Amino acid sequence: MKNLINVLSIVFLIFFGACRETEKEDVKANEKVSVDYKISFGKVAKTAIFRNDSLSIWGGSLVKGDDNRYHMLYARWPKKIGWEWVTYSEIAHAVAPTPYGPFKHKSVVLPDRGKEYWDGSCTHNPTVHKFNGKYYLYYMGNTGDKKIVSEPGKPALNWEHRNKQRIGVAVADSPEGPWLRMDEPVLDVGNKETDHDALMTSNPSVCQMPDGKILMVYKAVGKQFDLPAGGPVVHMVAIGDSPTGPFKKYPDPVFTFEGERFPAEDPYIWYQDGRYRAIVKRMKHVNGERLFSLVHYDSKDGIHWDKATFFNISERKITWEDGREQQFVHLERPQVFVEDGRPVALLCAADTLNAAGARESFNLQIPLHIEKIIGK
Repeated sequence: MKNLINVLSIVFLIFFGACRETEKEDVKANEKVSVDYKISFGKVAKTAIFRNDSLSIWGGSLVKGDDNRYHMLYARWPKKIGWEWVTYSEIAHAVAPTPYGPFKHKSVVLPDRGKEYWDGSCTHNPTVHKFNGKYYLYYMGNTGDKKIVSEPGKPALNWEHRNKQRIGVAVADSPEGPWLRMDEPVLDVGNKETDHDALMTSNPSVCQMPDGKILMVYKAVGKQFDLPAGGPVVHMVAIGDSPTGPFKKYPDPVFTFEGERFPAEDPYIWYQDGRYRAIVKRMKHVNGERLFSLVHYDSKDGIHWDKATFFNISERKITWEDGREQQFVHLERPQVFVEDGRPVALLCAADTLNAAGARESFNLQIPLHIEKIIGK
């Protein structure tokens, strides 16, 4: 009997020890590791610029089609009328054999359709995605009197159009269309005068969450300050059960800086390696001057965002393949193109000033380098 008890005791100790070791291994396997991204640019090819002599080109977004071609949805309007994006922009479609071009214009996909529609006068700032076999084109739309208030070299805003900006989504089975437009915005302004988005909603950025829902970060303007400009200009978060909504809005602004009324715009968000990532245009105010750059945020839940460990990305500067560096007046509307699960290119709207002081705008497709730094 005594021998049997000893044998059972030994078996118990061996079993208990094995369980403890298995438990340790499970804990080790389930430890949360963080993956920080250090983002930089590769050299830009001469083919990776999309421009037009008579049109201002702005804000391209890229998706790969089932035809293995690369489809860019972008905004454009006539140069001769000045910087009239808010009144005369339309979203068009271009195609290339590689993410870096050369791109060739194919068609206008969201044209003017009449001021009786909420997005009848202007479509702008597209971001295109493929979710569950369909293509979704999110954009800003507005309507208004179509009055031209700019001229080349003297930009101005038509405030009626600016303040009627709303967020829409169009749906298609192919990036070539046809695109089905909605009768109502997918994300309208808030119902209360005190809402952060009481005046306008614009510049949507979206990604699919691990649970299949759609995360949206968008530009919002309130009515705290005097009209027509209103403000402050902030970014808000909304989550939809499907790509076409409805979207639940969250109450707290993101990408904020203490004391700044317009600190950022043009985020692009995506989910990778256990975190939501964002490349954002930062507008730092120094001695009354606005200094533009691209910066990096990340988030565990998509609702609360922090500066990433490696925050600064670019001061509007690229290097061409021949080694020549160039700094632009603007380098913004960042759109990350992901292929085979890896971010490979950053599409940006860029511009320079011509001899008359007018903006010459175009799209760039920049090779994207991401160094992953593993931590805990």
